[in-house]
Amino acid sequence: MAATTAGTTPLFDTKTRSAANRRRPLWNVVAVLFALVWVFPIYWMVNSALMPEDRLRSSPPLLAPIHPTLRAFDQVVHSQQFWTAMGFSLSVTLLSVAVCVVAALFGAVALSRFSFIGRRGVLIAVLVVQMVPAEALFISQYRMLDGWGLLNSVPGLSLLYMGMIVPFTLWMLKGFVDGVPAELEEAAMVDGCSRFTAFTRVTLPLLGPGLVATGVFGFLVAWNEYTLAFIVLASGDRMTLPVWLKTFSSNLQETDWAGVMAGSTLIAVPVLVVFILVQNAMTKGMVAGAVKG
Repeated sequence: MAATTAGTTPLFDTKTRSAANRRRPLWNVVAVLFALVWVFPIYWMVNSALMPEDRLRSSPPLLAPIHPTLRAFDQVVHSQQFWTAMGFSLSVTLLSVAVCVVAALFGAVALSRFSFIGRRGVLIAVLVVQMVPAEALFISQYRMLDGWGLLNSVPGLSLLYMGMIVPFTLWMLKGFVDGVPAELEEAAMVDGCSRFTAFTRVTLPLLGPGLVATGVFGFLVAWNEYTLAFIVLASGDRMTLPVWLKTFSSNLQETDWAGVMAGSTLIAVPVLVVFILVQNAMTKGMVAGAVKG
């Protein structure tokens, strides 16, 4: 019986692989179709940015730019407001992400590695905070920043973004910390390391992919957020990039859709750069974690 089983197993594996190979082209086609659906909005954005103004409003819409022009991109690049908003957005986003990742890391380690009174209550409170609609807090947040003199400032807007980003990043990082066995730290402490040294030398390197993932999430939220920035930044010379896009339209004239699309394309460039850098960082972090584990 053992010989028969051993003899039939390779044949079964061969049939399974053959069936999988026959289905592979079908799955490839499905994957390509899904990719086209996801890419089409980006293509349409760039297509509209390159299209002349008279053809942008044509009916039916043109799927490819005829006589493409860089007029909209030239208008955006030579706009002082664009670069001012770019600097403001970068300042707010980097400050928010840096503080949120550090705060979420300490919170995740505390909730994952230590047992204390009220631990379950803290976890529930983090979830409840996520359920509160952002619109319900606008008035209180505005009055708070106004009382502290932080309206129209990088620290003020970053403070609001931190409150919005930290709860979710805390939950994300807690899952990564739970995935690292506590026995690794205990073994390092047996070898003479303190708890802090064991964490920084053993656990922290293994959390690299988690830190990158939470940092990317925080970056996307802070970079693309519009409503809070529109309410808190009441001064005309202080605005983030999403708020700056509103300058292409007004109540007295038509919206410059080519400018909006060109501005949106340039706003998306830093996000693409971040993802390219993050892809390499996550790969290195996973490899390093596998070797150290």
